[in-house]
Amino acid sequence: MAHIHDTDDLEHLAELKKEAPAEYAAWLRFDGVVAREDGAIPRKYRELIALACADVTQCAYCLDVHAAAAKKAGATRAEVSEAALIAAALRAGAGATHAALALKRFDAH
Repeated sequence: MAHIHDTDDLEHLAELKKEAPAEYAAWLRFDGVVAREDGAIPRKYRELIALACADVTQCAYCLDVHAAAAKKAGATRAEVSEAALIAAALRAGAGATHAALALKRFDAH
């Protein structure tokens, strides 16, 4: 059975660059902030944050890219695990608080 996500799919980014060069360049600059080496947040933590975000946005491609970068930056399996579960806890918290908001909106109607 074929997988929906295949890391080879990232090769198709070149097609996006060809079809929408200005937008692609803007996205690439924005995406590049994770890899900054001169920021106040060290690279390892930037990659752990990226992994946590990828976890809650469920981007398998981002998980692959940032897991490799986090490992290269010195992150441990325990740090990756904690970052993912912290993100999951916050995502669940957002679900609960939005449920409270749903009740507020329900009562308002």
